[in-house]
Amino acid sequence: MQTRPLGTTGLQVSALGLGCMGMSALYGEADRAESIATIHAALEAGVTLLDTGDFYAMGHNEMLIGEALRAAPAALREQALTSVKFGALRDPDGGWSGYDGRPAAVRNFAAYSLQRLGVDHIDVYRIARLDPNVPIEETVGAIAELVEKGHVRHIGLSEVGAETIRRAAATAPISDLQIEYSLISRGIEDEVLPTTRELGIGITAYGVLSRGLISGHFTADRQLAPTDFRSMSPRFQGENLQHNLSLVEALRKIAEQKGVSVAQIAIAWVSSRGEDIVPLVGARTRERLTEALGALDVTLDDADLAAIEQAVPADAAAGDRYPAAQMSHLGTDR
Repeated sequence: MQTRPLGTTGLQVSALGLGCMGMSALYGEADRAESIATIHAALEAGVTLLDTGDFYAMGHNEMLIGEALRAAPAALREQALTSVKFGALRDPDGGWSGYDGRPAAVRNFAAYSLQRLGVDHIDVYRIARLDPNVPIEETVGAIAELVEKGHVRHIGLSEVGAETIRRAAATAPISDLQIEYSLISRGIEDEVLPTTRELGIGITAYGVLSRGLISGHFTADRQLAPTDFRSMSPRFQGENLQHNLSLVEALRKIAEQKGVSVAQIAIAWVSSRGEDIVPLVGARTRERLTEALGALDVTLDDADLAAIEQAVPADAAAGDRYPAAQMSHLGTDR
């Protein structure tokens, strides 16, 4: 598999990364054995970047990845790169209690992640959302200290705006910004993407299939569990869902003309946006992983891109990508 540079910090990663969150939380039940098999299949296919968060099911996801890495052949285990988000506060009932970016908390979170993952360092470490009570310089500075001590290799950011990116980059070298980017989530194109490119910071794009909405597999009559994030997501509600699925059908026509799946053309579109962008796919099964990997063989020419743009213009989606209460935590500049 081809690799891409994650910014100008020297870190090379596979052209596709595996987001492991759905194997533990927020998208319904997942099969543990199949999840581990999917991680192994990804490593065997040349995927190197495994993305997680210490708050995904309160540590479950990190332990799952740790188990998968221990069971993998040594050569595959050594090629794996861990990308970890921290800072989100949880309670025993699964609730959310804000974010903590204090230096002492950064060190504490890292200590637990290293133990759960069973590794001696984390390759990319980032706060999941900006802590409004802690300047980004303090949080990034604490991660930089972990880099100096060898516990972390590279510093990342997640879901922050242009001003915060500049302040963080002035504090320490930043490898990448993890942020949602897809055909129907293109907000980074105005200010964020030009800023990261100016500063030599890569993008790891999550939500490239918009939580399955533009995968070609989601249907309007699908029943979602109350614990499934999509049951609360504005884009999956009522008329919004009907509108958004009509965009998928327009995209399906283009995909069929090229002999590929909707998911593959959606992933390929994100990948085509630049060598500095690495799509993260949230495949929970080997079947979905195989489909996602097929996107790497899809080449989109100018005519394809124009057709896709006409079918799914920027800002075409109905509904915000998060419920209102969570939107306030996205792209906040502090």
